[in-house]
Amino acid sequence: MPVWGWILIAIAAAVVVALIVWQVVTRRRTAQLRGRFGPEYEHVAGEMGSRHAAEAELSSREARRDALDVRPLAPASRARYLEAWKGVQSRFVDDPRGALDSAHALLQDAMGERGYPTTDFEQRAADVSVDHPRVVESYREGYRLAHTNSGSGEEDTENLRRAMQHYRALFDELVGDVPEHSAA
Repeated sequence: MPVWGWILIAIAAAVVVALIVWQVVTRRRTAQLRGRFGPEYEHVAGEMGSRHAAEAELSSREARRDALDVRPLAPASRARYLEAWKGVQSRFVDDPRGALDSAHALLQDAMGERGYPTTDFEQRAADVSVDHPRVVESYREGYRLAHTNSGSGEEDTENLRRAMQHYRALFDELVGDVPEHSAA
């Protein structure tokens, strides 16, 4: 066989090996992101329309989160937030909308004190999803329910109650000591 034939075979073999390595690396990265983000991976993939775009978004979130100074709450702050939450819950019976608005503000305060930016809702949810991917969808649902019929004068108390429960799931994570992904 001529030398150029061997060169073509070597090039073809190198291309096949490169494709196999690329495939393995891609699958491993997908498995890592799915494991870390859980249901949030599927949520982002659905929103972005492709697995590749979703993985780029989730990787971007990880990089953004790594640049933040997210820290646990001091014990005194934890106690203060827990006490404030009790007050918010007790207010719910007499003023469901006011209690829910206070719960949302309390969540934002806790996020800010933990080191998360508190600009707009979608950015907050994206930032929190890195450390708390299992409850971020609950946070989104609570926010959605809280803004259903908001200000229309016809509040659905059941929606407000469910929103409060969803907010509580994230609140419990935020006032805890260790971010979800650090415990693994």
